[in-house]
Amino acid sequence: MATGIKNKVVILGMGCSEFGERWDASPEDLMVEACAEALADAGIEAGQLDAAWFSTHMDDVGTGRGGTPMGIALRLPDIGVTRVENFCAGGSEAVRGAVYAVASGACDIAIALGVEKLKDTGYAGLPMATVGTYIPQWYPNAVAPANFAQLATAYAHRHRIEPALLKRALAHVSVKSHANGALNPKAHLRKPITEAQCLNAPIIAAPLGLFDCCGVSDGAAAVIVTTPDIARGLGKRDLVAFKALQVVTSNGWEMQGNDWDGSYLHTTRVAARRAYAEAGIERPREALSLTEVHDCFSITELVTLEDLGLSEPGQGVRDVLDGAFDADGRVPCQIDGGLKCFGHPIGASGIRMLYEIYLQLLGRAGQRQLAQPSLGLTHNLGGQPSQNVCSVSIVGLWDA
Repeated sequence: MATGIKNKVVILGMGCSEFGERWDASPEDLMVEACAEALADAGIEAGQLDAAWFSTHMDDVGTGRGGTPMGIALRLPDIGVTRVENFCAGGSEAVRGAVYAVASGACDIAIALGVEKLKDTGYAGLPMATVGTYIPQWYPNAVAPANFAQLATAYAHRHRIEPALLKRALAHVSVKSHANGALNPKAHLRKPITEAQCLNAPIIAAPLGLFDCCGVSDGAAAVIVTTPDIARGLGKRDLVAFKALQVVTSNGWEMQGNDWDGSYLHTTRVAARRAYAEAGIERPREALSLTEVHDCFSITELVTLEDLGLSEPGQGVRDVLDGAFDADGRVPCQIDGGLKCFGHPIGASGIRMLYEIYLQLLGRAGQRQLAQPSLGLTHNLGGQPSQNVCSVSIVGLWDA
């Protein structure tokens, strides 16, 4: 019978490039930037890695289709490099591969790395998986802002929330994240914004305005994982361990009947329930110190906080406006600025979220450091509300 991964795998080291319009850097440069920091943090050399997982979505933009670009860029020691892609949750999928390999005993030390150069596509929004500036401005389905605008409309309808109140809550989500991101030297967007700016911004897809949408960025992030015994043997004392890692993929239920009303993310609810069970968490609002959730749009963050059980259904608007998820709130969310300030280099986002939780748990987050966090959650969503993949990871300080 499966027993889960709780406390079986720890983080040996992590690294993250600066995110932004990195015209100065190739995908390979970004990989080296993130990996060099991770190796230095881990206190090991690349030759000590046993296996690698590589996440990238835009497979024709400089990085190729297999695992060889990572192997070549990092001069890995002739080890297996597995390329993964799972919509926008590809980074978390790479982490799952590395963590499961170590937990199973298949290898001692593994690395997961995600990278993306979205600015090179010449496209202003989330692009199709093709290269160049000539990209069709239409999709078989609606574009991402339209899909998530429908989530906002359905959520407001189900819970009878007045449009003006919803807009204020969405604005607060963005203002909060930009205030946090202003303190992060690796974030793309580092300027605080006001509620008035959000409320008066151009509409992208009603009710979502400009500041409700995350940006387009380049970036890379990496994590090296191993067992607690190996980490301690390498001199590590303060260890961050995986408590749970769950991935749930839509099976079509949302769109094949009338049971789903479009107001929530079904996969998030299932993944959260399983992750809490794996980690032994019964009261997440009391147990979690902070979260990093997939805020591709401000409404995604708001709805996700309910789906994770951190707000009661329909109460997320009130909790957001009451500051429950601000830096000094009950469970801070996006303390690093989130996708709103980092943008969304698709293959890297899931690992970048983990990077912030890792720094916070070790007390290394600088100006944005929280007081004694002990347990953090990352939520990485790929696809659209009606068909998606969701990853929920929980990490905390290791205990034997």
